[in-house]
Amino acid sequence: MLYIKQFGIILLFSLIGELLHFIIPLPIPASIYGIILLFSALMLGIIKLDHVEQTGSFLIEIMPLMFIPAAVGIMESLSLVKASLWEYIAITAVSTIIVMAVSGFITQLVIKYWRGKKKND
Repeated sequence: MLYIKQFGIILLFSLIGELLHFIIPLPIPASIYGIILLFSALMLGIIKLDHVEQTGSFLIEIMPLMFIPAAVGIMESLSLVKASLWEYIAITAVSTIIVMAVSGFITQLVIKYWRGKKKND
């Protein structure tokens, strides 16, 4: 029952994200709205980490399985992909480097923030 409750909370934030995506015409995926809202609720203490932690961990553990349908779809469309294979490789490489750089930069900022906060406590 605990997992159903936790999953329901996560789904609620996903639904709110979908509604915001429908209302606000920005080129931001609905899942990002939902993640930002859930993160904000966790940081503000509206939702306690215990309310979503176990189900969230489970969903992260099974995440690789969620990519199988996309991979199968690409394999079925291989003839279309072959025509632009080098473009796909280049875009993947560049976007991976950008994501790694931005993630590293943000991680460093968060670490510096928490170290500074601990010194002030």
